[in-house]
Amino acid sequence: MEMEMEMRAREDIKAGQDLTPPLPPLTFALHHQSPPSSDIRAALRLLPSLPSTSPTPRLFGLLTNRDRLMSSPDPDVLSMIRQGAREMSTHGRPNLSNDDVALEEALLCLVMTNAVEVQDNNGRMLGIAVYDHNFSWINHSCSPNASYRFSFSHSNTPSFSNHSNMLIVPAFFNDVQTQGESDVCSTSQLKQGCERDGPSIIVRSIKRINKGEAVTVPYTDLLQPKAMRQAELRSKYRFVCCCKRCTASPPTYVDRTLEEISAYSLELNSRFDRHFDRDEANQKLMDYMDEVVTEYLSVGDPESCCKKMEHLLNQGLLCELSETGEGKVVLNLRLHPLHHLALNAYTTLASAYKIRSNDLLALDSDNDAHNLEAFNISRTSAGYSLLLAGATDHLFQSESSLIASAANFWVSAGESLLTLARSSGWNLFVKPGKPVSNSSLETHKCSKCSLMDRLEVNRPAQNADFGNISCKFLDCISNMTRKVWNSITYSCAHLQTYKDPINFSWLSKSSNLWDLQAHCGSSIDEGSHFGSEGSISRIEAQVYTEEVKVSIFQLGVHCLVYGGYLANICYGENSHLT
Repeated sequence: MEMEMEMRAREDIKAGQDLTPPLPPLTFALHHQSPPSSDIRAALRLLPSLPSTSPTPRLFGLLTNRDRLMSSPDPDVLSMIRQGAREMSTHGRPNLSNDDVALEEALLCLVMTNAVEVQDNNGRMLGIAVYDHNFSWINHSCSPNASYRFSFSHSNTPSFSNHSNMLIVPAFFNDVQTQGESDVCSTSQLKQGCERDGPSIIVRSIKRINKGEAVTVPYTDLLQPKAMRQAELRSKYRFVCCCKRCTASPPTYVDRTLEEISAYSLELNSRFDRHFDRDEANQKLMDYMDEVVTEYLSVGDPESCCKKMEHLLNQGLLCELSETGEGKVVLNLRLHPLHHLALNAYTTLASAYKIRSNDLLALDSDNDAHNLEAFNISRTSAGYSLLLAGATDHLFQSESSLIASAANFWVSAGESLLTLARSSGWNLFVKPGKPVSNSSLETHKCSKCSLMDRLEVNRPAQNADFGNISCKFLDCISNMTRKVWNSITYSCAHLQTYKDPINFSWLSKSSNLWDLQAHCGSSIDEGSHFGSEGSISRIEAQVYTEEVKVSIFQLGVHCLVYGGYLANICYGENSHLT
């Protein structure tokens, strides 16, 4: 019987503590090198460490999952493993026959099901790495209590003969408690990471963990709905997740929200309340989004991408769907403002509008008309970044394991707002004064919350007071947002539909989540916003003042500091986000 492995806390652990020292990889491989497969190259680096014997279910203490993968009903998976193993044998053991590659198959399967994607500080995928049991025995949860980060500095990587910095210990079990310990935990099998030039990994708590409690990390994107998470885990790691989030009945608020859609019947001119195929509806919405993004990446037209994305958010998608027991029905599908596709749309729109603004300035930065248009577009980019941060934070308040996503989006929003506040486009509206770019983030003071000063004194102590600090920061951010939101959203009809991009509490209280009009500002005629031929209208001159510019700068600083505070819990003080 196969043993179940996990790592548990050896003592009570607070949020924001490193659970391991930097752990070097067993093997790693960068993307875009030859041979073409990173999996194959990573597996090849392990081959010299193994004897030329038949593979066991575990190598280096890690499950190979060879039997599961080789019995996969997917012929593509089987073909990939067999071809990859033969390619490995030509490099590692060229004298073998094509039928004697069981060891290569096992190593390749081990890499495929145990490797993690290595990212740099900017989130770019660099390659893959496999780590020893101290990391690989940490199980997955969709509501994890730990996260991990990568370190590319090797000067401080300790010799792993010293386990004094390990706050987690191995545990294993089956129906017969502790049976088979010598088979699983023998010294020969538990090979430790030895690739000193590879990326090290550090595990860190994001919640309180009690002594003896299982430590878990996410193997997938936690902002995906349950069905997508389950499909990815089943496809890549060959297991069905049974964590408390996946087994919750009824589903958690976050999982309901991430896949919530509303349907309207054009024939009835009202909301469609009868049953229809929601899986089919979600697939059609995903297909449309994928088509827009694919076109954007291949053609490089950010303006077209923005129009199509905003049309989906504003007008929905007209689809013919299967109605339960009634054949086909034509419906207009609308995304919940916090649907996972809506969050993806906000991300894409923030990026596409930023690119549009930069492209205009690159054409002629001295042209006032270009400068004005670029300034208007950069406001919209900042608006979508702030909306994404507020939306994700709302979900984070219900599911604390989303802290890493919240940290990233708050930092991005802060950077976008600071860029907007420092834009030369303000010179078209206000007399040049002391530029906010001369303002130091470190010396920024807030008379309302005084949190910047407190956070610099003792960050570890602040982690214990997370709830209080988070509430005060969000109150301050929300108050600042109300002062500048109309200015930021002045040229974007969709962003104007949100009176407050930070406060989404009305969504969980409303009996009709789609009655947005009660929570939206009045529609503004975009044609009245701007003066003719790049000139400045009277309304614009009133909206964009020195006071607004300074308030946007202050809001950006708060978003940046709050995101850094969350990132410190996830990644530690040396993170690029803190």
